Amino acid sequence: MTFPIETTSRRRFLANSTQGLFSVALAGLLEPGWLHAESRSRGVLQNTSLPQKAKRVIWLSMAGGPSHLELFDRKPKLAAMNGEPMPESVTRGQQLAQLQGQKLYCLGPMFEFRKYGSCGTEMCELLPHLGSVADEICLVRSMTTEAINHDPAHMFMNTGSQIAGRPSMGSWVTYGLGSESENLPGFVVLVSTGPGRSPQPIAARQWNSGFLPGRYQGVQLRGKGEPVLYLNSPAGVSSSQQQADVAAINELNRSLDQQAPDPEIATRIAQYELAFQMQASVPELMDFSGEDVSTLRRYGCEPGDGSFAANCLLARRLAQRGVRFIQLYHRDWDHHSVLKEELPLRCREVDQACAALINDLKHLGMFEDTLIVWTGEFGRTPMSQSNKGPTGRDHHNKSMSMWLAGGGIRGGITYGATDELGYAAVEKVSTVHDLHATMLHLLGIRHEEFSVKFQGLDARLTGVEGASVLHEILA
Repeated sequence: MTFPIETTSRRRFLANSTQGLFSVALAGLLEPGWLHAESRSRGVLQNTSLPQKAKRVIWLSMAGGPSHLELFDRKPKLAAMNGEPMPESVTRGQQLAQLQGQKLYCLGPMFEFRKYGSCGTEMCELLPHLGSVADEICLVRSMTTEAINHDPAHMFMNTGSQIAGRPSMGSWVTYGLGSESENLPGFVVLVSTGPGRSPQPIAARQWNSGFLPGRYQGVQLRGKGEPVLYLNSPAGVSSSQQQADVAAINELNRSLDQQAPDPEIATRIAQYELAFQMQASVPELMDFSGEDVSTLRRYGCEPGDGSFAANCLLARRLAQRGVRFIQLYHRDWDHHSVLKEELPLRCREVDQACAALINDLKHLGMFEDTLIVWTGEFGRTPMSQSNKGPTGRDHHNKSMSMWLAGGGIRGGITYGATDELGYAAVEKVSTVHDLHATMLHLLGIRHEEFSVKFQGLDARLTGVEGASVLHEILA
C-alpha cells in the first residue's frame, strides 16, 4: 500500500495553523479530559496484515562501532595468527577505510570469551550480566552494512539509506502504527555519554521524519537536567491568563474554519497539543521516587544521572506508558588504538543495564511484546597497521555482530557466521535492509507493502534493493 504526501499553500497553512493551534489549546485548557482522549496518534495502517508479535521497539545504539571480534565473535585462528601479516588474498581489492594501501597484520582478540547460559553462547568475559540472560537473546554474527564512515553508517542503519533526508525507522513505525501513549511522543530518543576519550557525534537528523509528516519525528529527552527545554509556562503567567488570551484569539479566528487539510498543519496542532500534555507527563516520567531501591541497584544507576543505565530504566518507563519506538544512543565506542583500554569501560556502562532491562520487562510481562535491538553502525577489522606498539581496529562493513531479544525473537541461538579470521560474513549473510524487514514483520507489517509516494517513487524503509525477513530467528 502506498500513501500520498499532501501539499497546501503558504496562506492556507498560516491561517489554518493559527486557528487550529489555539482551538486545540483552548480545548485542552477548558476540557483536559477531551485533550487526553484525543491525544493518541493514529497510524495510517488501520490493521496490520500480519500477526503483531511486537507492540513496541527499544533500539540500543552503540555509537562508534563496537568490536565484534572482542565482544561476540570468537576467532581462535585470528588469535593464533596474532602479529602475522594479514593474507593479501583476504583484503585484495577491498574497501579498508584508513587502512587502504598499508601493510597489515592480524590482530588477535584482546579479551577472553566464555560460554553463557544453557545455550552455551560464547561472549566476551566483559559481559557477564548480558551472559546471564544469554538464553533470552539471539546473537547475529553475520550482519553487514554498506557504509564505512560513522555518519553515513548511522544514516544507513537508521533510515536504510546513506543519503540524509530519509525517514528514520522510528518515524516509519509510528507513521504506520501510531502510538499507544496518552501524553508522550510516540518516538522518543535518549542520548548518553561515558567518560571516554572521544564521544561519537550524533546528529538530530538520525531521528528525523524526512518526507513523512513532521509529527512522526523523534523527540529527544535529556536524561540530565531539564528533560525538555522551554516546556514550562513563563514565570508569572497563570493558566487563567493563558486561557483568557487563547479564548480571545480563538474568537477572532472562528471565521477561518473553511480551510483544506494539510499534514504540516496537523503536525503543528498535534505538537502544541502534545507539548501541553507533556507539561504534566514528563515530570512524572522522570520522577524515579516510585522505583524500588532494588530496581535502581539492578540497573546500576542514580536518578537523573544521565547514564545509559538510567536511560534504560527510562526506556522501560516509556514502554509502560505506551511509547511505540524508544531509541537509546550510547556514545564513545570509536576506540581504534585504545581499544584495550576503553572497551572494558564501555562494557561496564552498558552490560548490567541491558540485562536489567530484559529482566525488568520479563517481570512486568512486557518482554514477549517488546522488541529489543542492540547494535552499532558497523564492525571492526581483524587486522591492524602495525605488529608493534599501540594497535587497534579500524571501521569495517563486511562483518559485524548484534543481538535481539523479546518481541517474537527466538532466544538462546546464534545466527550466521564469519570466516575464520572474522573478516567477512560467509554464512547466512544479513543486511540492514533484512534487519528492518524483520523488525517490521514482528510489528505486523509486510515491508514490501509499506511505502509512501515520494518524488514519483514508492519509497520504503527497506529500500528497493531487496530485503528478506530473517525467519530463522523468529520464535
